[in-house]
Amino acid sequence: MLNQQIRLMRLSRKMSQVELAKELNVTKQSVSNWENDNIQPSVEMVMKIAKVFSVSVDYLLGTDQHVYIDVSGLPEGVISHLRQLVDDLRKTGESC
Repeated sequence: MLNQQIRLMRLSRKMSQVELAKELNVTKQSVSNWENDNIQPSVEMVMKIAKVFSVSVDYLLGTDQHVYIDVSGLPEGVISHLRQLVDDLRKTGESC
């Protein structure tokens, strides 16, 4: 499950394995091994991966299916606008 989540998150961001490896300060081979389920990343690395993709560790591990967006540091008006946009998208059933 973790291997699939890493691959899915990477591809959804249109990142190559090389780009993710650079972001995490590891080799491309490490990313490839994680995605192919040859090895598991360390707990510390799972935390770094979650931070890169702005998701919770629980989401990466498949124990929480909720998706969260980090809006820290944005003005309240922008956060309110984002909430309204999400609500509107839910009502219309559109997806991006």
